Amino acid sequence: MKYIAEYRDGELAHHIAARIAAEVRPGRNYRFMEFCGGHTHAMARYGIEIFLPDSVRMIHGPGCPVCVLPIGRIDLAIRLALERGVMLCTYGDTMRVPASEGLSLIQAKARGADVRMVYSAADALALADRHPEREVVFLAIGFETTTPPTALVLREARERAVPNFSVLCCHVLTPAAITHILESAEVRQLGTVPIDGFIGPAHVSIVIGSQPYEHFAEEYRKPVVITGFEPLDVMQGILMLVRQVNAGRAEVENEFSRAVTPEGNLAAQNLVSQVFELRESFEWRGLGDVPYSALKIRPAFAAWDAERKFALQYTSVPDHRQCECGAILRGVKRPTDCKLFGTVCTPESPMGSCMVSNEGACAAHYAYGRFKDIPVVSA
Repeated sequence: MKYIAEYRDGELAHHIAARIAAEVRPGRNYRFMEFCGGHTHAMARYGIEIFLPDSVRMIHGPGCPVCVLPIGRIDLAIRLALERGVMLCTYGDTMRVPASEGLSLIQAKARGADVRMVYSAADALALADRHPEREVVFLAIGFETTTPPTALVLREARERAVPNFSVLCCHVLTPAAITHILESAEVRQLGTVPIDGFIGPAHVSIVIGSQPYEHFAEEYRKPVVITGFEPLDVMQGILMLVRQVNAGRAEVENEFSRAVTPEGNLAAQNLVSQVFELRESFEWRGLGDVPYSALKIRPAFAAWDAERKFALQYTSVPDHRQCECGAILRGVKRPTDCKLFGTVCTPESPMGSCMVSNEGACAAHYAYGRFKDIPVVSA
């Protein structure tokens, strides 16, 4: 299949791996963060880290939209469903994220709440059309990739004056999160998370383009390589980062040129700016409050803003004390550093958000990498 099979060629993978091994410099360590959860999943699924020299280490970032959603936001949705009797619609993974008091949206559904899995915001609007007697709320999550479809639905709801539909907006922004990571004490002062460069998001970059990353290259002297999700994409991106580090360059390079342009999707960007505006601050799981890192619905669409419609008040809730999701999302720890990993915390019974989505670092390692951690003992 075009754009699939040729990016999974084993012979080419070994060739790129050989180039990486040949070009890393003796005595030099390379630490690259893959921001996007899609890359984390691809690396685990295809065993990419097995191909890398010991001197090249990949650090998992916070680019999984389900993983970074804080408990307090899930609590808002659960209260709407259980206490206000709304029909709460959201994506499948979001339904399993642990919230307060051992609840999740799927457990709230088991208690009688009307919680429904949908594939898109348009599905939620269609449910509002079919059930005019019910209040339908769409819990909108995700980065810049899923924001334009939510904007389209909000625009349509206003144009058709749909009275029983609203959106609980939890859309977040990639560049602000990268800035927060680079400004963190762990990166700038303590050195506990040394980052030499970034594997830039693929789908996000299709929307926002490559230009927003130029700030990180110029201001922080960190190279960024925007990379596709196929295994050869990721390996080529790592090779490009190694070459930049060796040459002392800090530039934005676009490996995913078959889909990403410098300016991005201008139509999608314009639509988003018409419907949404920046929040002054938004809490991310693991990162805390990050300024100007999320979107809220503009006053012109207030009638379809669930936060305004139901007078919702957000309350921050700490994670489970033994859960290391926060540290994993910041790149400070790896999944196997968590005492709960693979024991009481599994995809079937997640204790933290990183074990919920297949883009989460813990879920990816559990599915594809945990057996590598078991020492081989001869008979």
